[in-house]
Amino acid sequence: MVCIPGISMGSRGRGIPSLGMGTAVYPFTGSETMKSAILHAIQLGYRHFDSAALYQSEEPLGETIKEAQRLGFIKSRDELFITSKLWCSDAHHERVLPALKKTLQNLQLEYLDLYLIHWPVSLKPGEFELPLKKEDLLPMDFKSVWESVEHCQKLGLTRFIGVSNFSCKKLELLVFAKIPPAVNQVEMNPLWHQKKLREFCKEKGIHITAYSPLGAKGTLWGTNRVMESEVLKEIAEARGKTIAQVCLRWVYEQGVSVLVKSFNNERLKENLEIFDWMLSQEELQKIDGISKKKGFPGLEFISEEGPYKSLDELWDGEIA
Repeated sequence: MVCIPGISMGSRGRGIPSLGMGTAVYPFTGSETMKSAILHAIQLGYRHFDSAALYQSEEPLGETIKEAQRLGFIKSRDELFITSKLWCSDAHHERVLPALKKTLQNLQLEYLDLYLIHWPVSLKPGEFELPLKKEDLLPMDFKSVWESVEHCQKLGLTRFIGVSNFSCKKLELLVFAKIPPAVNQVEMNPLWHQKKLREFCKEKGIHITAYSPLGAKGTLWGTNRVMESEVLKEIAEARGKTIAQVCLRWVYEQGVSVLVKSFNNERLKENLEIFDWMLSQEELQKIDGISKKKGFPGLEFISEEGPYKSLDELWDGEIA
């Protein structure tokens, strides 16, 4: 079993493991393959697992946590860091607490370690789907939704609260927060560095967790560009590493935690082999020179009748 480094998030108990396992598979569904992979990951040493109401992975994750305890892979749920997310159709003041209670019921847990607002937009209550119906897009009442999320933490239903896919400007909309977001989970990889956002979050004491560190190839929102980068291929070959390991090591060296999704047992093991070596300054400079392009622009959230009429409005100029 590998001991994964963790990152402190203040004085509120355990921090967040540097490497975690994502569970988003499109089309969104749970499966025995997912449960088997999660169980193997726990056995290998993974302790951070990322879920969401949208992914339909909460129930299989919860069942697997129980199985891991039964088999003795972990002594208690407290050894794990479990993240889930509030979907847009529940991003309304009165729906947040019931949504989190439903998430905990699905996971068979008494508390989450981290609960995130999935996107800075609301939808008409009801469906959990992507692509979404553009006529259902609504502006989010950030103040009332965040107050409800804060209430969930005060009730002890989640240790930390945060957001996902928020730009610097969107984070500034939370200026009224009594409990500031602990985490902003965003797309980040060697082709999408998020330098401005990382600097802003560092100043504000907000931890960054990176999703799609390999470009999310093979998903609805993914791209092949990361894994097909000639620069990354050259670095990997020279180092005797995989391209995935180079990507994960690069993200780790930026001081953020990272989520990677794989249900392949060998790749799960390879993902853990990033902590005992470093990229050289020359390699970092080469990666810095790769053309930048966001993999998931979020076109699904753009509509002439919705709150965001352009990608620039959604990302506040951070798309280029």
